[in-house]
Amino acid sequence: MSAPCESKPAKLIIGCFTKDKDILGDVALKLSESFGPPDVISRWLPFEYTDYYASEMGSPLFRRLMSFRELIQQDALADIKLFTNNLEGRFSTQGKRLVNIDPGYLLAERFVLATGKNYAHRIYLRTGIYADLTLIYHKGRFHPLDWTYPDYAGEAITRFLGSVRDRYLYQGRQ
Repeated sequence: MSAPCESKPAKLIIGCFTKDKDILGDVALKLSESFGPPDVISRWLPFEYTDYYASEMGSPLFRRLMSFRELIQQDALADIKLFTNNLEGRFSTQGKRLVNIDPGYLLAERFVLATGKNYAHRIYLRTGIYADLTLIYHKGRFHPLDWTYPDYAGEAITRFLGSVRDRYLYQGRQ
């Protein structure tokens, strides 16, 4: 029989994509007010794998990822997603988002994103929010799964997450 135990704290990762790079400073400030300062921020990455968001947000779109210094409890992910959904609404005009904000968390062995969309591989958390196992860490790097979004499977994001994983492991030793 397995004995239940507390979950490990996780590294909060928030990805944002937008057409207007200038808006990200205001978004990052709001995120920092709630989650503390970011400790690692990716370079700007082109959002090139889909045009799904172009009608709402325009194009070209660019993505940035941020990891946050303070670790979170894994079960906070649903509340964080609800907060970022609300923040997207505050950064909207005429019913269209100016920024898409995707929270997730990183552990030594996996990267999980939050979503409001159900699918076969997603696990319901609560309040309409699901956990999407996006990447697994194996043999020295993150690996995509059959359902991983193409941008998260790309080298730029998996390399960034690998560096955040190193920082997370260092934090765990402190």
